[in-house]
Amino acid sequence: MSSQDIPEENLPAAQSAGHDEHGHGAVSVADDKHPFADPGLPPHEHRVQDVDERAAKRSERSVAFLFTLSMLATVGFIASFVAIPVDKSVFIFPLGHISALNFALGMTLGIALFCIGAGAVHWARTLMSDVEVADERHPIEAAPEVREKVFADFKQGAKESALGRRKLIRNTMLGALTLVPLSGVVLLRDLGPLPGTKLRHTLWSKGKLLVNMNTNEPLRPSDVAVGSLTFAKPEGLEEHDHDFQNEIAKAALMIVRIQPDNIKDKRELEWSHQGIVAYSKICTHVGCPISLYEQQTHHVLCPCHQSTFDLSDGARVIFGPAGHALPQLRIGVNDEGYLEALGDFEEPVGPAFWERG
Repeated sequence: MSSQDIPEENLPAAQSAGHDEHGHGAVSVADDKHPFADPGLPPHEHRVQDVDERAAKRSERSVAFLFTLSMLATVGFIASFVAIPVDKSVFIFPLGHISALNFALGMTLGIALFCIGAGAVHWARTLMSDVEVADERHPIEAAPEVREKVFADFKQGAKESALGRRKLIRNTMLGALTLVPLSGVVLLRDLGPLPGTKLRHTLWSKGKLLVNMNTNEPLRPSDVAVGSLTFAKPEGLEEHDHDFQNEIAKAALMIVRIQPDNIKDKRELEWSHQGIVAYSKICTHVGCPISLYEQQTHHVLCPCHQSTFDLSDGARVIFGPAGHALPQLRIGVNDEGYLEALGDFEEPVGPAFWERG
């Protein structure tokens, strides 16, 4: 479009003649030193909220509604996290069958965040001051008068935001901003369920048979030779069980037969059967499975960090970073001649229990 097509009153020269002395709309003339003209700022146009208090009230209520909706969505997020089962699915067109929990969490958290943003934008565009102010660039270091100007501008901006006067907006905004972080706090539950007393107990109990991990058959004393290392699990625990990994991580057992005369610890001898001793397979350092056995010394070695335990002396630690001895399981023989547990471990199995429990 050429200048001939622009109405005369809209030409820069005509605009500059009608604008105030503060430079709003002023147009400088280009010269050799400044080849580009400065069009200045356009004239300020008042919004309907600036001149009509009823319109301002409507905008205030709209902003408050968005902040309130954000609060309700946050409450819905928390309620969904607690009430909806993890395995429940729903059909949502056109997404198909999806997790009900994921859908509810995504929708509620998205609405909560969107409403805070939309409320802030609507507040800024309709109620906060929209006067544009031009300021010259200044050196990086702040002179005293600049600092005073910054503080004055901040106070002026705070005043023009009407935060103190628009109490409905202020209160609902603070409520929304206070509740939204609760979504992140609730998500901490996904770090895992609280252990309660589960770490203090395993599947071993009085009468549970010792089942060979390789053959899946109950063990007899004759199945355990002197100098051999056998791994066992509790009767009834199968690999296809949904909680197999969690349970075997606590109940895994290693069985060694030692000549009774070579057992140094009195309690270990009392809890054994004809020199057959049963100890937790889980290292007390970081929970690695112990699998290396030295027949001559009756030492077992954890392959992760070389913690070494003496199975002939109460499985005490003789080397490495493990903090305490391996828990022993008291065993005996039932009427049918099978090895059985006479109870659970006396102490929790695994690493650093007292720090975790």
